[in-house]
Amino acid sequence: MLYELFKIVGPVASIRVCRDAITRRSLGYAYVNFHSHSDCVEALQNLNYTEFKGRPCRIMWSQRDPAQRKSGSGNIFIKNLDPSIDNKALHDTFAAFGNVLSCKVALNEQGNSLGYGFVHYETREAADQAIANVNGMLLNDIKVFVGHHVARAERMERVKGQRSQFTNVYVKNLDPEVDDDALNELFAAYGVITSALVQREDDGKSRGFGFVNFEDHEAARRAVEELHETDFRGQKLFVSRAQKKAERNEELRSQYEQAKQEKLSKYQGVNLYIKNFDEDIDDDKLRQEFAPYGVITSAKVMHDEKGTSRGFGFVCFTAPEEANKAITEMNGRILGSKPLYVALAQRRDQRRQQIEATKRQWQTAAPMGAPVYGAPMYYPPGYAPPRGGYPAPRPVRWQGAQPPVPGQYPMPGQYPVPQYPVPANARPARPRNPRQPTNRGAYAARGGRGGHRANPRTSQQAPTLPQEASQADTPTSDTEQATDVAKITAAVLAADNEDEKKQILGEALYPCIAAFDEEKAGKITGMLLEMDNSELLNLLEDTEALEEKVNEAVKVLNEVGPEDAE
Repeated sequence: MLYELFKIVGPVASIRVCRDAITRRSLGYAYVNFHSHSDCVEALQNLNYTEFKGRPCRIMWSQRDPAQRKSGSGNIFIKNLDPSIDNKALHDTFAAFGNVLSCKVALNEQGNSLGYGFVHYETREAADQAIANVNGMLLNDIKVFVGHHVARAERMERVKGQRSQFTNVYVKNLDPEVDDDALNELFAAYGVITSALVQREDDGKSRGFGFVNFEDHEAARRAVEELHETDFRGQKLFVSRAQKKAERNEELRSQYEQAKQEKLSKYQGVNLYIKNFDEDIDDDKLRQEFAPYGVITSAKVMHDEKGTSRGFGFVCFTAPEEANKAITEMNGRILGSKPLYVALAQRRDQRRQQIEATKRQWQTAAPMGAPVYGAPMYYPPGYAPPRGGYPAPRPVRWQGAQPPVPGQYPMPGQYPVPQYPVPANARPARPRNPRQPTNRGAYAARGGRGGHRANPRTSQQAPTLPQEASQADTPTSDTEQATDVAKITAAVLAADNEDEKKQILGEALYPCIAAFDEEKAGKITGMLLEMDNSELLNLLEDTEALEEKVNEAVKVLNEVGPEDAE
């Protein structure tokens, strides 16, 4: 999209949108390299502040040395701006005093001006000249303030200095009979008072708090130190420096965040999240199962309003080593009739971010062979990629038909299986399960989604479970289904590597998914194989949970659309 915008100026050498290393979300800025300096100048003149996807894009020269940006020597702050002044109008106003590196009007979430902005000049002299000529002048009939930008840390230091010299005192827990004169009499012993006021309701009833303002800071400080938590007419007083509401809210928020961080650091790496266990598992049983791995400080099974187990809980150890050992030993172990899922507990917001990142990976189908977390630089047609690019995929011998188009998901039976050379020391393939489909095309597509490649040791014949042949549509009893899941679990645990485990789970999942949506079964199977193996085993056992996941995947595919999905 950026290439389409900038190519009208001149030949583009490369474009890179900067993204978060983990979530791959755009950070909102990019680098565009031209072959010619004159094209860069023209892009700055003609494309700066161009409306792009509903936002005015800001273009500036790339600064290799961040010292100039971080020093802020030429950065000025403007406030009391008229709401009609946008980035371009602000730029045109201040460009007369020097070379402007960047210019921005602060906006709210709705895109409306917040009444202030910033202009960054190349030199300190240009900033001084702008302040001398514009500060106190009228812009759109409004008097504006222009001054040097002060870093937030420095501003906070100034505010702290001002707060330390307070003269206004806040008093609460006052007896309802205490009036202004009584309050003045109580604090008069500490210094000269300019005002003393008890706050009252509209009907004149005391609200139980008031303010006392001293002439001198020392008198106010002594009053706070000596009267705080003292008894006055049967009430224990609360006396402190008076604060504005915004300052008080900020302080409370800071205390809350500090307490939350202390709690997180206390349980970091020692609190485990356990799910997928039977309803008859209680706190004592959960503690008993995890007791061999260390000292447990708490074990809790979560219940609903009716007291029924929700199938998950938490176990907290005293040391991270004990928790890691419990994860290694207990994750995937059968407890009762189900395999446990054991992992470190996460905060709700962290878990939500992880789920959103996974959903974005589903929505953005990566080309076959490209890494899911990679973000290669975009090069226009005709320009070669840089040295050290992605290695070419190894050759594949296709039999009887052309290979699939990269990035597309073949449907069952659409393409033949690629034949890789089999090593001489390859193990014999497991016998195929006649009840499972032999289609390999749906699982070959997983390479585009999750980076799973075909295993040369098992590519000629899929590793399946040794079961007696029967009709695919023959209904199975609950006992038979539980036996099948148990065999699948055993096969997964016996597999040598992750590719084989995913292969087994994929072949078991595909016919189950096809029962809900045969058309998209191949795509959905590849999407679900991104989940943890223990969760996939649970889906094989829980038909309702599988149906819910299939419906969620279908919804994502419908939102993306066929073109984006391919």
